[in-house]
Amino acid sequence: MSTTTVLAVANQKGGVAKTTSVASLGAALAELGHRVLLVDLDPQACLTFSLGIDPEDLDASVHHVLTKGLDATEVIIETEDGVDLLPATIELARAEADLLTRTGREFVIRTVVADLDHYDWVLLDCPPSLGVLTVAALTAANGVLVPLQCETLSHRGVGQLLDTVHDVRRFTNPHLEVWGVLPTLYDGRTNHARAVLDNISETYGLAVIGPPIPKSIRFAEAPAAGRSILATSRTSKGAQAYREVARNLTTFSTARS
Repeated sequence: MSTTTVLAVANQKGGVAKTTSVASLGAALAELGHRVLLVDLDPQACLTFSLGIDPEDLDASVHHVLTKGLDATEVIIETEDGVDLLPATIELARAEADLLTRTGREFVIRTVVADLDHYDWVLLDCPPSLGVLTVAALTAANGVLVPLQCETLSHRGVGQLLDTVHDVRRFTNPHLEVWGVLPTLYDGRTNHARAVLDNISETYGLAVIGPPIPKSIRFAEAPAAGRSILATSRTSKGAQAYREVARNLTTFSTARS
């Protein structure tokens, strides 16, 4: 039986530090000695860019793996952050249409991940929508982590995401669990941010995976360097917070296996 933990990082609302969280948690898990694969499922290829790879330079990407049957091992790239990456290009925008007519489209990512069981963690950076690719990611995952900006409007989409999770559990992946919410862009000086967090817990009954990730200009600087914040600003509060979240996720994963 595979011991790989497949975690979908999903929120159809953009601007919640989803890709930053995938890159940073991946690097933090690698620091802990885990073998980590990051999968960029966003046609904008933000994760691929942020790890120092120009999608324009790639001949093959996750699009070819999902729609053309190319072996993932031929596409996976080693990065300087100690994690492997299954990169995306703009071609992935066509994958939704290509997969719509395909039988078993919900299982395309699960099939790919099943052959990559030498990794301890596979983190799926879901696109900011609830389309075919997100459903396929949820179908492949053991758990879902929901990055959430601590602002009033940012959690309006959580209910829709949970409805999708409910459908996925019912039809394609009965074992899928929502691990919890990861608070991002957090300003601990405001009562409002704390109130939003409490409201999420009460409204949706979701665990809050802490510590909250603080708002910091350091996060904007990291992608420009093609590295995660753990490399560009090792001792910053943001880097330390992601390290702590990674440790909490490993504990969480062990408790569930």
